[in-house]
Amino acid sequence: MKRLLLILAAALIPSSAWAGEAVEYSVGSEAFQGYRATAYDGASKGLVLIIHDWDGLTDYEVKRAEMLAGMGYDAFAVDLYGKGNRPVETGAKKAETGKLYKDRERMRALILGGLEEARKASAGKAVVMGYCFGGAATLELARSGKAGDIAGYATFHGGLSTPQGQSYPKRTPPLLIAHGGADTAITMDDVAALSNELESAGVPYEIQVYSGAPHAFTVFGSNRYRKTADKQSWDAFSAFLRTNLGG
Repeated sequence: MKRLLLILAAALIPSSAWAGEAVEYSVGSEAFQGYRATAYDGASKGLVLIIHDWDGLTDYEVKRAEMLAGMGYDAFAVDLYGKGNRPVETGAKKAETGKLYKDRERMRALILGGLEEARKASAGKAVVMGYCFGGAATLELARSGKAGDIAGYATFHGGLSTPQGQSYPKRTPPLLIAHGGADTAITMDDVAALSNELESAGVPYEIQVYSGAPHAFTVFGSNRYRKTADKQSWDAFSAFLRTNLGG
């Protein structure tokens, strides 16, 4: 799978444009390894923080970071599991996400630690985005209201439920929710519940639903990948970035 992602990335991005690098950083006493891709033209339109899926930071997030750099944004893929911790088996993936779902304070702290590292090279406004588990983590950060100068949040086939006792602050920046209409893991009932919640809180949002798209519809090379939904959601995200970061 990783080899396939790299081949796909190479096909989409000119070889001379690759400008990314692995970045080792610490949150407290723990070591992490993220990935930074700098806007190729040297004039960044803003920062995009990428939160990975349940398998940790892999070539998938690297590819998305490079795509964003090609669009003129600085991108930083954060690591929430720790350097070298990239689970492969389903049980291990569930265990890693389970630890963070059970300790939401730690989840937020690790995201903010990655954001702090990203801002060392990219000051100013930022958009936070994530895939699947990363989408749920993105909304966790949005509800915290502790991320500072964030211009918006975006999720792709991410978890949408709000834990008991949490809510969205009234000044939450705009949200973009990209969801598959055929997603059986996160249902349209979940989408409707989030919409009602955001309406009640007065939070600006946009929800895009793509017909026939299952959960994880953006994952290249998988049997769930849907090219049309992937393109449409990326186009929506591109417009979201232009609106909230400029360019």
